[in-house]
Amino acid sequence: YGADPCACLEVIAELARNGAWVVRGNHDEAALGGLCENMAFAARDAIYWTREQLKQQQRDFLRALPLVAQNGNTFYVHASAKTPERWRYVSGVVEAARCMEASGLPLTFVGHVHHQSLYYTAGRGKAQVFTPVPGAAIPLTPRRRWLAIAGSAGQPRDGNPAAAYVLHDQQRDTLTFFRVPYDYSSAARKIRAAGLPERLAQRLETGY
Repeated sequence: YGADPCACLEVIAELARNGAWVVRGNHDEAALGGLCENMAFAARDAIYWTREQLKQQQRDFLRALPLVAQNGNTFYVHASAKTPERWRYVSGVVEAARCMEASGLPLTFVGHVHHQSLYYTAGRGKAQVFTPVPGAAIPLTPRRRWLAIAGSAGQPRDGNPAAAYVLHDQQRDTLTFFRVPYDYSSAARKIRAAGLPERLAQRLETGY
């Protein structure tokens, strides 16, 4: 959505070289030439523009990314572990339960929906949703499965323009969600200067 796709990819590629787990998202897929007809017009325009910005090295990096990754008892996927290639949204307890069942691991990290959520299930019980409080550590109780939606560093959907992320403390086995202010005004100016849709700049400024 933003005006710095190449710079962002350089940062992510460096993190990957240092051992970070990185998975492919639907906008990565679209930037490589995948179908984007079902996207909103503003997102589609941004994809067409992004395709022209990417260098071959960056295309190769995106093309090599897996749809899912597993590290011990942790599962990573952009959309849902259930048919990840179909880019389904985890937007409620039903979708969360299907995702956790498909991953089969105690902890699953998901993106795609741009807001922070935490789902859990115990045994064969129904999935439940928990609204995390930024900065408060959440103990990952054993015998439960957990699904964490980290939120988005940009393009929020909850009226809060701050960047969102989540930290997993593997030693304490806790999750902590965070919201961090950043210079979204500069990012919005870059979007406008690049000739990208005005809606994308406004979303950074308003959080909607």
